[in-house]
Amino acid sequence: MIDSQVGGALAPSPGVPAALLQAEAPTRPTFWTISYVGEAVFYWLAALVLLVFAYGVYERFARYTRGSEDPFDRLAELPERVGTAARIVLSNEKQFDRDLYAGVMHAFVLWGFLTLFIGTSILAFDMDIWTKLLGQESFFQGNFYLSYSLVMDAMGFLFVIGVAMALYRRYAVRHERLWGKHTSREDDAFIWTLFLLGVGGYVIEALRIAGTGFPEFETVSFVGYFLAMVFDGAGMSAGQAESLYWAGWWSHSLLALGFIAWIPYAKPFHMISSFANVVTRDEKAGSRLPGVPADLDHVNAESIDDFSWKEILDQDACTKCGRCSSVCPAKASGRPLDPRDVILDLKSYRESLDAGETESKPIVADGGVIASETMESCMACMACMDACPVEIEHLSSFTRMNRQLTDEGAVQSNMQDVFGNLMQKGNTFGDPPRKRADWADDLDFDLTDAREEEVEFLWYVGDYPSYDDRNKKVARSLATLFERAGVSFGILFDDEKFDGNDIRRVGEEFLYLELAGHHVETFEDCEFEKIVCTDPHSYNTMKNEYPEIDFAEFADDPVMPFEYDEYWNEDAEIPVYHWSQVVEQLVSDGRLGLDGTELDYTVTYHDPCHLGRYNDVYEVPRDIIKATGCDLHEMPRNRADSFCCGGGGGGLWMEFDEEPKPSEERLREALEDTDAGSAVEKFVVACPMCMTMYEDGRKTGDFEDDIEIVDVAELLIEALDAKAERTAAGDDTRPATAD
Repeated sequence: MIDSQVGGALAPSPGVPAALLQAEAPTRPTFWTISYVGEAVFYWLAALVLLVFAYGVYERFARYTRGSEDPFDRLAELPERVGTAARIVLSNEKQFDRDLYAGVMHAFVLWGFLTLFIGTSILAFDMDIWTKLLGQESFFQGNFYLSYSLVMDAMGFLFVIGVAMALYRRYAVRHERLWGKHTSREDDAFIWTLFLLGVGGYVIEALRIAGTGFPEFETVSFVGYFLAMVFDGAGMSAGQAESLYWAGWWSHSLLALGFIAWIPYAKPFHMISSFANVVTRDEKAGSRLPGVPADLDHVNAESIDDFSWKEILDQDACTKCGRCSSVCPAKASGRPLDPRDVILDLKSYRESLDAGETESKPIVADGGVIASETMESCMACMACMDACPVEIEHLSSFTRMNRQLTDEGAVQSNMQDVFGNLMQKGNTFGDPPRKRADWADDLDFDLTDAREEEVEFLWYVGDYPSYDDRNKKVARSLATLFERAGVSFGILFDDEKFDGNDIRRVGEEFLYLELAGHHVETFEDCEFEKIVCTDPHSYNTMKNEYPEIDFAEFADDPVMPFEYDEYWNEDAEIPVYHWSQVVEQLVSDGRLGLDGTELDYTVTYHDPCHLGRYNDVYEVPRDIIKATGCDLHEMPRNRADSFCCGGGGGGLWMEFDEEPKPSEERLREALEDTDAGSAVEKFVVACPMCMTMYEDGRKTGDFEDDIEIVDVAELLIEALDAKAERTAAGDDTRPATAD
């Protein structure tokens, strides 16, 4: 791949004497020892290969057109998309995430391969267009040739090193995530072909240098020159090198041409599909699921062609790297889910169906392409998507299959109970709506009814803070914070229902629409400036998904006759906040009077999936914790690498046979893997679902005597109470500040 590229129009005829080569300007004979007939055969093969390649690429992209329409405009602002994708791919930024070795390895392979491809293209242009077609003098000589040779040798060397690193990790280390259900001989063929192309190019280059008498200028090709010296030291004569060159040149050329023809039909196609996948990615993928058409049948998964063209492209873009599998909390806890296998199972079924090798069968069902319990296992935490270097949107495909299961009634009985509670009572607990605000009875002030009075913040409290005893304490803490800071806020009382975020991810699209429609109608009857949510799940769906729903589509639906006047849409720009964002601003403005000395606990903080990975809110809760004076220690898996509590995607309501529970594993990590170790006193959360899961994990994992679960709001109230007590006792030790 280094020395066999098509090009070099000024190269001497076959059999040119070495002495003549020494006397000419620096260049090289591309077809040295290859006859004119051989050259013609090579061009004929190259043309055939390009046709095979082009047909294969066409067939791949034609297949995407048989997929369903994607709801998002993924080609809008295409030049900007291509530029951003080029930056992401060329920088290898996603490859370096979590795995430095893989990042260096892939960067070497990618940069080296692209350099060799560009170098081949330059030679082809010089020989076939610039000189033969346009009749110009070749530029492949002199300083250009010397610079070209140096760059090609250097970058080709990186390519070989990168491929060797891949071979070492795959076969010597046998890295766990590289081996799995879909590991095949195709993977072996791909990596070994790359290695043989890289090393073979240097061998051919070395034979040419040795056979042409070691031209001095060829020292710029330092790898090939060194290898030529090794051959010479081993006793190889110039004649022997010339004889071996012919066989080596053809072997190398046929391997390279075969590889090009193979690209569209096997794993190497990811070099094209992965870039296309990054170009067409949705920056809000996961945090907003694909839109909801009036005909809900079109969002299910009855057949493989129900998947959108982007979801089919996702399948082709998968490189089997296993990054998604290695971070999946469902897989880690023993649930029957491997994100990589799901994507590749769908791809294998599609390809087998297209080839007539299998009969049609259900996409998701017991005995189907994907087992029902596999999809039930997903926590919708987006860890797989965050880890994927080629921007595969797993959650879109997973939710599509969950919709199919839900429509067929093939969900756990616990989830059926939740759906029933929502339809009858509007909450997941099945409690009367009139009791929704009973949590506020213990407050020493009255809450404003946002339906009757104008407020700055419409506070969506949420199901668990309203009905769950443990989370009611969090709601009271937050209400107290707002009251003490003088925030104008109100709630909806019994007009508040479940937000719908998690049942949507379980697949209950129709009920989600009803709940969202109810809230939109209720919001229209209130006067407020902003929405603030207790639960990151509510925050996500109201911020990212409610604006995506075109309720006008359902205006004539007798089941969902929304009175919708375009108030809630993307253009309305109603700000939606998680409570921590509001309170952090209050702390920064000094409206709570903290000085950072109130508490001295040693704590760690868990990033909720819907606040962190979904919406990139990482530092705000940490800033609040630090403002209380607590000593914050990070767990190894934090921020975007955070490990899900297990409550997302309906996990809060389902039963699984898992060991250990995600919540138990996370608490163990807090006590054993932080640099503070067992000295950690409090495990701080910012999500009601996380609170519920970790309180359960504290009991089942026998951590009750070791650590306390607290919400950031509770920690802040304790700090304010400590501040008040200190002030009342006349012990105001607040540090002096300079004017």
